[in-house]
Amino acid sequence: MVKKTPAVNDEDFAAVLADKLADSRKYRRLGIPRETLLDLINKASLTHTSFREIEEVVRRKMHNLVAPYLGEPDYTLLQSRIAELPRDLHAEEVSRFCLEVLNTHASTRERVPIHAEFYSRLFAAADTPAVILDLACGMHPFALPWMNLPPSTHYFAYDLHQPRIELINTFFEHFGQAGHAVKQDILLDPPADETATVFFFKEAHRFEQRENGSVRSFLHRLASQQILLSLPVETLSGRRSMLDQDRRLVTSACADTNWQVTELLFSTEIVFFIRKDA
Repeated sequence: MVKKTPAVNDEDFAAVLADKLADSRKYRRLGIPRETLLDLINKASLTHTSFREIEEVVRRKMHNLVAPYLGEPDYTLLQSRIAELPRDLHAEEVSRFCLEVLNTHASTRERVPIHAEFYSRLFAAADTPAVILDLACGMHPFALPWMNLPPSTHYFAYDLHQPRIELINTFFEHFGQAGHAVKQDILLDPPADETATVFFFKEAHRFEQRENGSVRSFLHRLASQQILLSLPVETLSGRRSMLDQDRRLVTSACADTNWQVTELLFSTEIVFFIRKDA
């Protein structure tokens, strides 16, 4: 008996395609949340009429969401090396290891030359946070040695990528960092903490590519009153400035609110300090 392929309007269509994508060679090891796959499939089904078209759209959005083109390290190797590090977060050997990790990913590699200026200016504007929510964090938690946070600061990192979450948790546990990393689709389920300062670094453009208008709705749904949202000042190739595009996105997202938005401009990125409680 030949098994019938579900039609686009069948109840199990999304489940069948989600299973296929989750078990594909490209995404199997990443452990992408099932709710993310189903959300992408269901939204693509609203504007496309064939299984093939929907799968192509979802694969394209997943590629952009996971962003392998930004760099992927050997997570297993890095995780094993953490156990050999000193327990002092500011030891020279730890700094070298963290720089190595940060340099594996284009987003954090661009920030390495401005670390000292970056965090001093951020925390001068926003004050040193008691709780940090690092949303779509990538490798950013490995910049901890340069943040100079007090031991009491709780740091919660959120990402879709299971191996990355495991690596960050191993790193946090080794140094006794308060907080932990969580695999969570923050667009579908934003973490709620009114007292936290949000880091949302270099991710807003990809949010818009996933779903047009999503940055505005996402910022409104965040309970946090202080948001540090950054965007790159130029394309990855360095051939085109993105500043006008960055400012248009944030202006649109914050339109018709009483939020205060302050710009902090650096050589490689611009940070928009959004205060809802201003």
